[in-house]
Amino acid sequence: MRNPVKRILALMLPVAVVGIYYGAGLDQRLTLEGIKSSLQAFSDWNAKAPALVAAAYFLGYMSLSALALPGAALITLVAGALFGVVRGTLIVSFASSSGALLAFLVSRYLLRDFVQQRFDERLKTINAGIAKDGPFYLFTLRLVPLVPFFIINLLMGLTSMRPWTFYWVSQIGMLAGTVVYVNAGTQLAQIDHLSGLLSPGLLLSFTLLGIFPWLTKLGLNLWQRRRIYGRWKCPARFDRNIVVIGAGAAGLVTSYIAAAVKAKVTLVEAGKMGGDCLNYGCVPSKALIRSAKLAHQIRHADHYGLTPSVHELPFQHVMARVREVIRTVAPHDSVERYTGLGVEVWQGYARIVDPWTVEVTLKDGEKRRLTTRSIVIATGAKPFVPLLPGIENSDYVTSDTLWEEFAKRDTPPGRVVVLGGGPIGTELAQALARLGSEVTQVEKGDRILAREDAEVSDLARQALEQNGVQVLTAHSALRCERVDDQKYLVVSHQGQEKIIPFDVLICAVGRVARLEGYGLEELGIPVERTVTTNDYLETLYPNIYAAGDVVGPYQFTHMAAHQAWYAAVNGLFGSVRKFKVDYRVVPWTTFIDPEVARVGLNEQEAKAQGIAYEVTRYGLDDLDRAIADGAAHGFVKVLTVPGKDKILGVTLVGEHAGDLIAEFVLAMKWGLGLNKILSTIHTYPTWAEANRYAAGEWKRAHVSRPILVWLEYFHDWRRG
Repeated sequence: MRNPVKRILALMLPVAVVGIYYGAGLDQRLTLEGIKSSLQAFSDWNAKAPALVAAAYFLGYMSLSALALPGAALITLVAGALFGVVRGTLIVSFASSSGALLAFLVSRYLLRDFVQQRFDERLKTINAGIAKDGPFYLFTLRLVPLVPFFIINLLMGLTSMRPWTFYWVSQIGMLAGTVVYVNAGTQLAQIDHLSGLLSPGLLLSFTLLGIFPWLTKLGLNLWQRRRIYGRWKCPARFDRNIVVIGAGAAGLVTSYIAAAVKAKVTLVEAGKMGGDCLNYGCVPSKALIRSAKLAHQIRHADHYGLTPSVHELPFQHVMARVREVIRTVAPHDSVERYTGLGVEVWQGYARIVDPWTVEVTLKDGEKRRLTTRSIVIATGAKPFVPLLPGIENSDYVTSDTLWEEFAKRDTPPGRVVVLGGGPIGTELAQALARLGSEVTQVEKGDRILAREDAEVSDLARQALEQNGVQVLTAHSALRCERVDDQKYLVVSHQGQEKIIPFDVLICAVGRVARLEGYGLEELGIPVERTVTTNDYLETLYPNIYAAGDVVGPYQFTHMAAHQAWYAAVNGLFGSVRKFKVDYRVVPWTTFIDPEVARVGLNEQEAKAQGIAYEVTRYGLDDLDRAIADGAAHGFVKVLTVPGKDKILGVTLVGEHAGDLIAEFVLAMKWGLGLNKILSTIHTYPTWAEANRYAAGEWKRAHVSRPILVWLEYFHDWRRG
C-alpha cells in the first residue's frame, strides 16, 4: 500500500492548480472573444521569442489537458493562429498526449489500488479484455470526439494498461481531431462560434472513423471464417440445431439445455448412457468407499462404545450393492428419460465428416448422416496406462475395468498395488485396505495428492497408513515381471530396485482425452492431450465446441456440467451473444477419510503465483459435533487478502468436507467475505458451524487493539 501522506500531497497539487485557475479568473479570459481580442499580443510575443512562447504554450496546454479544465478547444485554435498547421499540430499533439498521460498516472496513483481491491472479481474480465485488446479499444474511443477525453484518461488509469501503450495510442488516436482544430485556428479571426467547427457532418465523419476499426475487425473475422470454412460446402438447411457426441455429464447437460429451449438436438453415445461417472467412476467408487468406511467402523466399534466385529467381509455382497447403486441412479441418465425430455438419442459411433455433418454408425451397422448448425464434442476421457515393460502381461486393471474384475471375486483381492498417488489412486487404496486387501501405493513424486498443500498430503498419508496402506513415495515404476503365476512390479528408489508382488495391479496415474475416431484429425482441429478451444469452448471451427474431460482443464463431473451450459448456449445463441467460460471458483473433493475439499488458492499456489495472503485456521478437534461423532480431526484453512475478509481460497480436511466447502464456494462466487459468514446463523450442533468458527478466528485476529483499550476505559467509566 502506498504512503497515504504522499497520496494526499499528490491530490493537493492538482486541487491547488485548479483553485488558481478559477481564482485568477482564467476561466473568464479563455473565451473565444477574449482570445480573439488578445491574438495580436500573442502574435507579437511569438515573433520576439518563438521558443519561449512555444514552451509556455506546451506547458499550459498540457496542464489544461491533464486537469480537464475548460479552454482546451480554444487554445487549440490559438496554436493554428500562432504556429501554423504543421508546427501547431506537432505542439498540440504532444502536449495533449502528455497531459492525458499525466491524468492517467494521477488516476492510477490515487485510485487504482482502491478500485481494483474493492471490485477485484468484477474487474477481472475488464482487465483481461484490456490486456488483450486495450490499444484497440483506446484507439477507437480517441477517434470519436463525442466521448469526453478526460473521462477516458481517468478510466484507463484504473486498468492494467501500460503507460507507454496509453501514450502512443492516444498520440495517434487524437491526431485527426487535432488537425481539424489547428487548421481551423489559422482562420481564428473569422470564427464566430465553436459549434461551427464541429458540424453534424464532421461529427458523423469522426464517428464513422471511430467505428471503422470495429468494421475492420468484423471484416477480418469474416475473412478468417471464410478461410477456415472455404473448403467445405455449407448446407442450405439443417436437420438439427445441435448434435452432441457423448452422453457423459457434459453431453447430457448440453442436450438437456438444448431441449429445454426447444432446439432440435440429437445425442449420440457409443457406450453406456451416463458415461464414466455413472458406470465406472463417481457413482461406483463412492458406493465402494461407503461400504469400506462402514466395514472400518464395525471393526473399530469400540470407538463408539460398541463391541467390535471382525467377521469375514462378504465381498460379493459389497460388489452387488455397488451394481445396485448404479442401477438405481441409471434412470436419471437413461435413453428413456432424455427422450421424454425432447432429446433424440442415437446409440452408435459418431464421426464428424465436415463442420456441419455428423455420420453415425448405429449398433446394427447402418450409417446415417445428420446436418447441424452446431456440434458439441463431449467424448470424455479414459485412464492412462503407462508404457511399462511387461505391463501387457500383468493383467492390470484401471479405474474403469476393476469393477468387472472385482465382480468375479468372492473375497477382496489379496495383494493390491495401486500405481499413482492422485485422488483416484488414493481413494481406491484406502477403500480396498479397509475391505481387507493388502495395499501398496506407489507414487513417483515426493508425496501423494501433490496439488494440495504439503500438510494436507501428510495428513492423507497418515490416514492411509493407519488403515494399513503401505505408501511408497519417490518410487518410480520400472517394469512388470511374471514368473509362473506370480506377478511383480519392479520399482526404483534412491537408485535401488525393489520388487513388489501383487495379485491385482491398478493403474491410476491419470486420464487422457478420448480423441481418436471422431474425425478431428481430418478436419484439422488441433489436439494435444485435449481438444484445443478458445474461451468460448470453440474449436478451430466456431460452430464446433468441446466440453468436459475432452477439453479440460479440470476433469471433474461438476466442471463438465458447468462447461456444458456454455457449450449449449454458445452453440445455440452464439450468433447473438457468446459467453466466456468462468473458471474463477472451481471446487473439488478427494473422498478419502477424512475428506479433502478445496476451492480457490491454497498456500503452495499462492506462493508460486506471488499472491499475498493471510491464513486463518480452525481445528475440527474443537468442534462439538465432530467430538460427538468421534471424528474430531482435520481443519478449515482459509486464505484471505491481507487485512481484509475477502476469501482467496479454502482447504477443508475432515468429515463431510465435500459438503462443507459449498458455503465457501457460494461466498467466493458472489464476493461475500468472512464477516458475512460470521453473521449468518448456523444450526447447533452441526458440522457447518466449523465454517462460522473459522470466520470467527479471522475476526478475532483482526480486532483493533486500540479500540479494545478504549472500550476497557469506557466500561470502567460506566461502572463508576
